[in-house]
Amino acid sequence: MSDLILTKTRLIGGVWHGILKGATSEPKLILTHKGEVVTGLTLAAQDDGTWDVEAAVPMQRLADGVQTFVISDVATDAVLASFAFLAGDALSEDIRAEMDLLRDELDMLKRAFRRHCVETAAEE
Repeated sequence: MSDLILTKTRLIGGVWHGILKGATSEPKLILTHKGEVVTGLTLAAQDDGTWDVEAAVPMQRLADGVQTFVISDVATDAVLASFAFLAGDALSEDIRAEMDLLRDELDMLKRAFRRHCVETAAEE
């Protein structure tokens, strides 16, 4: 188990940013995608003993589906952070798409119910 704590601060311009705490010397971290090491991870020491961590996501790694990137401590092999990108047709089964379909169906049922109520009231 690692004593390191990596906290995400933001993701902007294709670069994941975080703050690493608990390192007594320069840590060795790696960024992986689908089990392969990805270049673009940088560390910068801060005066307060923390480290700024930046992980640039290579454009060629982005594709349809879910692409998960993992930042690990090489010394302990512990996963410190992960982040994912979702894109493309693979999302058609995503819960958000299902929610949109359910909303559309609910709106259709509400219209049909209201029409039924109007027609039933007119018959009385």
